[in-house]
Amino acid sequence: MTYSPATRPTFYFIGVTTGQSSIMKIFPVWAEYLGLGDVEIKGIDFPPHDTAENYREAVDFLKNDPLSLGALVTTHKLDLFEACKDMFDVIDPHATLMAETSCISKRDGKLICHAKDPISSGLSLDGFLPKDHFADTGAELFSIGAGGSTIALSWHLMQESRGENRPKRIVVSNWSQPRLDHIREIHESLGSDIPIEYRLAATAQDNDDILASMAAGSVVINATGLGKDAPGSPLSDAAPFPKNAIIWELNYRGNLVFLDQANAAKTALCLQVEDGWTYFIYGWTQVIAEVFNIEIPVAGDRFNAISEIATKVAGR
Repeated sequence: MTYSPATRPTFYFIGVTTGQSSIMKIFPVWAEYLGLGDVEIKGIDFPPHDTAENYREAVDFLKNDPLSLGALVTTHKLDLFEACKDMFDVIDPHATLMAETSCISKRDGKLICHAKDPISSGLSLDGFLPKDHFADTGAELFSIGAGGSTIALSWHLMQESRGENRPKRIVVSNWSQPRLDHIREIHESLGSDIPIEYRLAATAQDNDDILASMAAGSVVINATGLGKDAPGSPLSDAAPFPKNAIIWELNYRGNLVFLDQANAAKTALCLQVEDGWTYFIYGWTQVIAEVFNIEIPVAGDRFNAISEIATKVAGR
């Protein structure tokens, strides 16, 4: 890829199909509302699991181009960290623990690696979970996909500060064993007493079989990227969702087959079905606050205004 020096302050979005994201329309309006000045957003697209050389080339450009301010990273969070961790001057504690990069910023001449998902995913999840859901129901967590989002969400739900309001069991599935080994290492370092299972699931039927074992009221998450970064769903159309389950599709755009499958069973099984819109808003605002070194609240009138701008611009 050829990188041209920025001619005005520029914020980057490192993803797969960045041009299709609502952020390309929303960011300019947010920038005006937040008083960010004459800034622009640009996308950098890589196929999933791209080469280390390509990730390093992008980070090297960001590090050395004066008007390139930083970036939000999605899909490539784990791979980019593994390829580029030696290039950062500072790596924050969450990024170190989770071995991921979801935000790149600059401060005082230093390039900084952040992991913002533990904050943004936790805010989004707690925003729609019923109060004391796990404590009251004995529900479990099934997260399909062992990437950065599942690492962050499981970390959030495993915190001892939640008391009894934690899943009674956590199951993580993934199509490849190395990702499962990686998340197991992170979980073991936390020393949690929650039983956790790591299941290799090469097919939708494998995930269906796991789903059939989940308790009523369980939280089921599509954290695979299927539906946005690649077509399809990690479940079959005959997926046996638990009764009263909370189903969360982390994506908000694309051909969201997983979301359609959950909505098809919603009435019969009394499901609560959520998409990734609030996750999108929390994720972007947390990174923008870091890159531009400003305060963006996570609740209240100002946050509500930011959310309403995004919803209006995206036409939701």
